[in-house]
Amino acid sequence: MSDYATVLMTLMAHDPPRLTNAVELAERSGIPAPTAAKLLKSLARAGLLQSLRGAHGGYRLAHPPSDISVADVITALEGPIAVTECATHHGGCSLESDCGARSNWQLINHAIRHALESVSLAQMAAPPAARELPVHFRALSSSSPASNTGLHS
Repeated sequence: MSDYATVLMTLMAHDPPRLTNAVELAERSGIPAPTAAKLLKSLARAGLLQSLRGAHGGYRLAHPPSDISVADVITALEGPIAVTECATHHGGCSLESDCGARSNWQLINHAIRHALESVSLAQMAAPPAARELPVHFRALSSSSPASNTGLHS
């Protein structure tokens, strides 16, 4: 559901002050209307959207698109971002006390969470040519396997 929510929020980031409803967003995104409605309610409960009732009501972003990260959207729907249970909670795994991978999972989880926090809805809504990677990701993209093999998408 987080991927659908990110699509809806990105559509809304194109025109932040504009009120829009679930049916319109469903049509624009291709997401089924009942799913869009459910996601919009969850995002409003999480404080990422404002909900206005009435004949001319709808939803709009509660904050500027530059202030809402992809991590915010995912966390609103899924809770804390975690690749494994031990990345955020202690005591959830019977192997935890003897696990040599636990600290590495926490490192990986931190990197993923940081990456998702570094991408805003404003960046998601920008035309592809205008998108720029955050500084700390530029080195990663220039040293990717695709750049080393001459393969580019």
